[in-house]
Amino acid sequence: MELLTAILLGLLGSFHCIGMCGPLVLALPVSGSFIIKRILHNLGRVFTYGLFGLIFGLAGSKLYIAGLQQIVSITLGGLILVSVFMPYNLRNKFLQATGLNILLLKLKKGISKLYKSGSLKAVFGIGVLNGFLPCGLVYVALTGAIVVGDALNSTLFMIFFGLGTIPSMVAVSLAGKMINVNFRDRLRKLIPALTLIIAILFILRGLNLGIPYISPKLNLNKQTEDVKCH
Repeated sequence: MELLTAILLGLLGSFHCIGMCGPLVLALPVSGSFIIKRILHNLGRVFTYGLFGLIFGLAGSKLYIAGLQQIVSITLGGLILVSVFMPYNLRNKFLQATGLNILLLKLKKGISKLYKSGSLKAVFGIGVLNGFLPCGLVYVALTGAIVVGDALNSTLFMIFFGLGTIPSMVAVSLAGKMINVNFRDRLRKLIPALTLIIAILFILRGLNLGIPYISPKLNLNKQTEDVKCH
């Protein structure tokens, strides 16, 4: 059931990807095998998402045992909520203060360097780095990956999510210039609303309300037993 949820999230939410990643996909090298390069690019993204699933799955299982999952979820939701309403100039100052702007700059330079190569290996690398770019839809998927409970299932959750986003990305490549800038700009305007939804989901999950998939009831007694066993 979780894997079906993951792939549906990728399929239904991937229209957001057209606005964010559309330009990157359209700029991929066209020389050589068109289809193979698009497949490799998408497999690169899926690889990164799977890596995220492994990391967050391991972290999520430890937080679950320690009984900290709720606190962390609410805190993250609050921070994302603040970021939605944070003025642009303050956001830039935050990025500078934390050094995240430097990381993003290096990431973009790395992608630019790979574009110049145009080899199959470089196209896969572009996909891998593409997966590290900030994306609200990926954050939503990670909330599901954390709740799944263990590293293997979290990894599979993110892989299936990534596979679900592939059809729209391939469609962008095939449609080319038919997907104009105005259409992509409209999709980008939806990002703040999506980010707000993400924040609310994080907070709801932490509140432990017993709502399936949105705020599942955590077995706190089991947490205590697990801690005693170690």
